[in-house]
Amino acid sequence: MNFFKRRKFLKGANTLDLVPLRLLDHEIMEDAKVAILLPRYRGKIFGPALQQRTNRKYINIKLDEFGSATWLLINGTDPVGVICEKLREKYPEKLSPGDETEDRVSKFIFVLYDQDYITFRELQEPGN
Repeated sequence: MNFFKRRKFLKGANTLDLVPLRLLDHEIMEDAKVAILLPRYRGKIFGPALQQRTNRKYINIKLDEFGSATWLLINGTDPVGVICEKLREKYPEKLSPGDETEDRVSKFIFVLYDQDYITFRELQEPGN
């Protein structure tokens, strides 16, 4: 799907109904927080060759406690609304019921999307 079709779809879509999919791997650090493994070279032409020649193949993007919990809940089957509910169950003292949680999670999900760390199942081409 090209940029304009994606943008038009996302403008009209309800964020809570979208199903996020991870595009990058991660590792869990000793304090139970997540570090997203961003390949150092992401280019399609020279990226794979450069990636093999470097000692440090990944840049670690370290997430805080809330971001780590959100990242681990992105499983490719649950929509954003379900992820919000699970986060409310896990952090009842930090997250109040209502729109505040949905706003916070939606903004974080779209930051991940803008950085190409995730995509949405609804944007995948049929057959992928």
